[in-house]
Formats: sequence, C-alpha cells, structure tokens
Amino acid sequence: MASSQCCDNPPALNPAGGEGKVVDSFGGLKSYLAGSEESKAAVILISDVFGFESPNLRKIADKVALSGYYVVVPDFLHGDPYAPENAERPLPVWIKSHPPKKGFEEAKPVIAALKEKGVSSVGAAGYCWGGIVVVELAKAPEIEAGVVLHPGPISVDDIKEVKCPISILGAEIDHVSPPEVIKQFEQVLSANSGVAHSVKIFPGVAHGWTVRYSPDDAAAVKSAEEALVDTIDWFNKYLK
Repeated sequence: MASSQCCDNPPALNPAGGEGKVVDSFGGLKSYLAGSEESKAAVILISDVFGFESPNLRKIADKVALSGYYVVVPDFLHGDPYAPENAERPLPVWIKSHPPKKGFEEAKPVIAALKEKGVSSVGAAGYCWGGIVVVELAKAPEIEAGVVLHPGPISVDDIKEVKCPISILGAEIDHVSPPEVIKQFEQVLSANSGVAHSVKIFPGVAHGWTVRYSPDDAAAVKSAEEALVDTIDWFNKYLK
C-alpha cells in the first residue's frame, strides 16, 4: 500500500455528490445509499484511501443501483480519508489508523443490516484498499460474490482462501499488484474448481484507473466504464 500509485490523481471530494442519499448510520457507519430498498440483492462498494465522498465512486454506486441493486457505500475511513498534502501523515503512517482488517470487521454489521432489511444476497466491490477488504470478506465468506479492482497488496495465500465467486480486474501498469501477480492469482483460482472466478488485465491503464480518472479523458472513461460493465455483469451472474 506504500506505492505512490495508490495516491495518484486524488479526487476532489464532494460530500453532497451523487443521486442517492447520505445517512448518518447504516450498520454503524455513515453511508451513501442508492437504489431501491425493496431489492433483494445488495452491493457494498468499498473505497480506496480517498473514501466514500469520491465523485466517481458515487457515480459507480448510482449506475450499479440502476441495475436493480440496493447499494451501500460505507465510510470505512470515518471522515479521515488520506490527504496527500498532509506531510505529517504519509501513507504508511495514515494506514496504521485504517488497516483493511478493521474495514473487514466493520463490514460485518453493514451486511447484517442489509440482511435485516430482507436482502437475500450481498456482493462487494473494492478499489485498492477496498479490494483487500473484499478479499477478506470472500475468505470468511461474508458475501455471495466479490469484485476486486486494482487491488492493494494481496497475497497468493489470501487468494487460496477465497470461498465465493470472485472477479479480479487488474491494470497493465500497476506497481502494487502488477500483471504477473494478477496472473498468479488466476493460476491459484483455476486450481480451485470450487470457486468461480474471472481475472482480467486492462491494457494501457494504471493502478486506480476505475475510480480516479478524469472525465475529460475519453480513453480513461472508456476503460473505467468497461470495468464497471464487467463488475455489474459479475453481480448479475451471482447475485440474481
């Protein structure tokens, strides 16, 4: 997680962004909610180090919701997203306050709250930091399906323990989880016939491309949209 790529292209956070709503507590966490509360299938989106106020992340939430899912984007960072301009808290220091294992534990009450609402299947998609949390949820398994996008540091041993359908979307230009590591994940998953999986490496893009792109960059938008289509397709296959 110490790679500078985790911090490239920081978004301009917008607490009021998106077509959904922000609630003070969902499963104990402030959250952005989108979609029909009557849906029996839900998706939890788990942010990168910049948190749940990222405009592109909320756009993703809104689009996933349009596919029929109840979408929850919890503030796992408790109002303390990584701030690159804060020289006193570089990423290795900041991450000590926000270990992904803590995100995993805090996701459990969110899942419980969804089940209490009548949701019968829960998926989770995570970006960088959030991808680590998704893998932990898939190992438990606390979810019915997971999508990991340009993951933070995940080990082959972690992937060996995955117990639910998982899709891993990697970037060609990635110092955190480079293509050779993503291919190792694919080999491990292929050897585990009991776990459905999909592994894809997107050409010409860098770590963070799915959520930290410029809307003015047509090629970047196209790649991000392709990743979103893949994400929704995965949930359509395993949550409905």
